[in-house]
Amino acid sequence: MQKKFVLSALAAALLLVQGCTMTQEQVAPTANAAESTVDAVSGATPVPMAPTEAQKQFRGYTEGATILSGVKPTIATIDARSGVIYSQHATPHELVQLKMHLLIPQSAEPKPAIVFFPGGGFTTADLDRYFQFRYILAEYGFVVATAEYRVVPNKFPALLEDGKAAVRYLRYHAKDLGIDPNRIGVLGDSAGGYMAQIVGTTNGETKYDQGDYTEVSSDVQAACSIYGISDLLNIGEGYSEDIVAVHHSPAVTEALLVNGPAFNTFPGASIDADLKRAQEASAINHVDANDPPMLLLHGSADTLVSPWQSAHMFEKMKSAGVDVNYVMVEGAPHGGELWHQFPVVKVVAEFFKDKLSTAETAK
Repeated sequence: MQKKFVLSALAAALLLVQGCTMTQEQVAPTANAAESTVDAVSGATPVPMAPTEAQKQFRGYTEGATILSGVKPTIATIDARSGVIYSQHATPHELVQLKMHLLIPQSAEPKPAIVFFPGGGFTTADLDRYFQFRYILAEYGFVVATAEYRVVPNKFPALLEDGKAAVRYLRYHAKDLGIDPNRIGVLGDSAGGYMAQIVGTTNGETKYDQGDYTEVSSDVQAACSIYGISDLLNIGEGYSEDIVAVHHSPAVTEALLVNGPAFNTFPGASIDADLKRAQEASAINHVDANDPPMLLLHGSADTLVSPWQSAHMFEKMKSAGVDVNYVMVEGAPHGGELWHQFPVVKVVAEFFKDKLSTAETAK
C-alpha cells in the first residue's frame, strides 16, 4: 500500500456507514508497516543511479553497474504456506481432506489471525479467491488463513463444523504459526459471509465442535461478512416474484444445504419444508449478547443476495446489544472489482485492527 495512494472521488463516495457517507479523509490510507519504500520526505521512490566514487569500491562492483540506494525495510516479509490439511473426514467411500492456505507476516511478536472463508454459493470453496484482498490484510500484520469447507451435497451442520475446526486448528498451532490464540477473527464473502456470521454467532455452542483439537475453543473475537447470508429462508427478499420462486425450489442451493438432494424415494424439499432445520442453519437465529463484534458489508446493487440479509442481521444484533456495524457500498453488485478496492479493504482491515487489539481471552 503506497503512502501516496490516490482515491478516486467515486470510490470515496461509494461507502455508506449506517446511512452516513464516508468522507475521503475517513477512507484515506494511513502510514503503516505495509507501505512501499517511498521516501517519507520527498515522496520519491529510490531508483538505480550512477555510482559515486565511494560506491565503486563495493565488493562485486564492475564498470557499468548502477547502484540502488535508500531502500528502507518498511514492508514486512510475508510467507505463504499452501495445502495445509486442517481437518479430515473419513467415510466408507472416501477420505475428505480439508485444506487451508496461510499468509504469515514475519515478525517476532504473536499476531492476530483471520480465517477467510471463500464464497461459492454453497457449491464450491475455492482457496484461491480474494487473493489481493487477503494479501493486503496480511500487509496490515494479520495471519490470514483461507479455509475450504464441505459444500453441498453435504448438509448442515457439516460446513459449520468445518469452520469451527479451522479456528481450533489455528488456536492449537498458534505458537508454531506466530499467532496470538486470543485474537482470532473470521471473514468471508457470500456463502463465506454466511460462514463468518454463523461461526461468530455460535460462539459457545459446543455441539458444533467435532473432530480434532476440541480441547481448545472455537470461539472467535470478531467477524466480518461481505454480502453474506443471515437467513436461509429469505435470501430473495425484495426481488421479483420469479427470483423469490427460485428460492422456494427444492433445487436451490440453500435447500440442498438443509435438506440434501433428491435421491431414491426422497424427492427433494424446499428450504421452508423443515422450518426448524432452516432456522437452526441461519445465523440470525443464533444472535445473542455474547456474540463477538461484527461488521456487515453489502452492496446496494446486489441482485443475488438481498441486502436485506445484512440489514435484518444488523437490526437483530443491535437489539441484542452486540457491537455491530453495517456498511453499504453504493452501486456495488454481488462480487466484482469494487469489492477489491482499497477503501473497502481498509474498512475491513481497520475493523479487525480495532476489535482484535482489544479482544478478550478466548475460553
